[in-house]
Amino acid sequence: MTHVRRQLAAVTAALALSVTSGAVAGPAFADPRETDKNPTATGYGGAVSTVDPEASAAAIEVLRKGGNAADAAVAAAATLGVTEPYSAGIGGGGYFVFYDAKSKKVSTIDGRETAPATMPNDAFIDPATGKPYLFTTKRPELPTSGVSVGVPGTPATWERALERWGTLDLGEALKPAIKVANRGFVVDETFRNQTLDNKFRFNTFTSTQDLFLPGGDAPAVGSIFKNPELAETYRLLAKQGTSAFYTGPLAEEIVSAVKAPPKSGETDLPVPVGFMTTDDLSGYKALDQDPTHVEYRGYDVYGMAPSSSGGTTVGESLNILENFELKDMQPVDALHHYFEASSLAFADRGAYVGDPAFVKVPTDVLTDPVFGKERACEIDPTVAAPKPVTPGDITTYDGACPAAAAPLADETDTENISTTNLTVADKWGNVVEYTLTIEQTGGSGIVVPGRGFLLNNELTDFSAEYKATDPNRIQPGKRPRSSMSPTIILQDGNPFLALGSPGGSTIITTVLQTILNRIDLGMDISEAIAAPRAAPRNGLTVSSEPAFIDAYGPALESLGHDLVPAGDAFTSAAEIGAATAIEFGEGGKLTAAAEPTRRGGGSAMVLKPSSGP
Repeated sequence: MTHVRRQLAAVTAALALSVTSGAVAGPAFADPRETDKNPTATGYGGAVSTVDPEASAAAIEVLRKGGNAADAAVAAAATLGVTEPYSAGIGGGGYFVFYDAKSKKVSTIDGRETAPATMPNDAFIDPATGKPYLFTTKRPELPTSGVSVGVPGTPATWERALERWGTLDLGEALKPAIKVANRGFVVDETFRNQTLDNKFRFNTFTSTQDLFLPGGDAPAVGSIFKNPELAETYRLLAKQGTSAFYTGPLAEEIVSAVKAPPKSGETDLPVPVGFMTTDDLSGYKALDQDPTHVEYRGYDVYGMAPSSSGGTTVGESLNILENFELKDMQPVDALHHYFEASSLAFADRGAYVGDPAFVKVPTDVLTDPVFGKERACEIDPTVAAPKPVTPGDITTYDGACPAAAAPLADETDTENISTTNLTVADKWGNVVEYTLTIEQTGGSGIVVPGRGFLLNNELTDFSAEYKATDPNRIQPGKRPRSSMSPTIILQDGNPFLALGSPGGSTIITTVLQTILNRIDLGMDISEAIAAPRAAPRNGLTVSSEPAFIDAYGPALESLGHDLVPAGDAFTSAAEIGAATAIEFGEGGKLTAAAEPTRRGGGSAMVLKPSSGP
């Protein structure tokens, strides 16, 4: 693969920005920077797929020097913290799934953020109104706050992944990201647009203005964005480990930013303060846990167990669909079954899934093929069920078709569409699927002053209003329910496909639809990712990409589905997800696949792009 190494003298001179940090004009002969995006790469010896060429190049560099998939994944994730700061970084959390080629086992790390120990149940209620703080495009009160910030889990996840499976220490794994933060990366249209989409929120905080809005404007396309403060923060972690994040001066500064956000005075948002303490940070643990597992069409599908709902919801949907021969159907009929299966699984997600440390989650039931068979009885191949459908009965299921039940009220979804995902494989056969996030695009909007990274707004994934029967109710120390769905699929104990995506609750549908495209509808993995998407989540309408509506809308609407154009409440992008994947072929052949256009297109790379091993 040929990577374009741009010399940006003329462009950056014309677009020069006079600032001390953040977006900085490149010199006449800028250091080489990765800018070429290839959505598909085929070869041997190792592969990576991310949304960003700098992150993919970081992973390839680690693999080329003898590091393994865990090492490369951490290097790529840290680099995404530089180049995708509005979607990921050390101020957030995520879920890390690892396939060990020696043991042929899949293991996971839950690095989800947690609520502070003193967080009250009514933390999201505005005392002035008695109602939840607003979470709308014009009034993003709840996410733009200290109260939305959960205790970050990403640094602990990186350290734990390297301890369990890596060959490098954290300092070595951070070197590529430090390099990119220091010498800068080329601003593309996606980065500029995401900055502009968040300009109102970013102007709320002095530290965020200084970093991302130098001179009052977003960095220009083609300019060079440098983040020396983040480079210095990474150096601190490289030298002292994650204890430097969870204790000491940096921990105190994080707490200060949460409890006394650096407001600029240029906002009328209330910016409710948070409850985080240094004890919350020092007590954080990334959790080792078993994956979810279901069998589908002869494949073993492994995903992320709660606190994520990804593994159970994807797994239940597949168990439902296992009862139908989708490959023998017309595409519209197969998609109808996908819509209905996903809606049934989402009903069960809403009713039963939360942090298992606080809620008794029936994971075994939700991933039981007998339960899936019973839920499949509720699919009428000729007409859509009225939405939202009711949850299944987890106490009496026996595979027999149940009596019809009344639907529940429509569930409000506040899980935002940002986040990022990466997929890595090495020459030994180890595989990583890793989804990480700071929640919505731009997180809480709060940059920790002098440290170069945004804090998450992950706690908005809790239900805003406390209900004792809600498994996702706010509780101190709890992890909010997530939809992140990093997935590894095996065939006869060996990797067949690894995939994941950002997208809030549409992560689940993106992963599920991509699996269906690849296994049931006969697409290759690049086609499966590029195909237009819809996100059926048991709502009154189905959020769909315009191309999907053009292709299938009339036929699906004739079956009773109501398709509406997709669109994030905080951006104008009418797209769903930004998937990455690697498929494993015979003789060690690897096909890395990324988005051709969504989120500006992704970056797939292989270590040895050749016709043979």
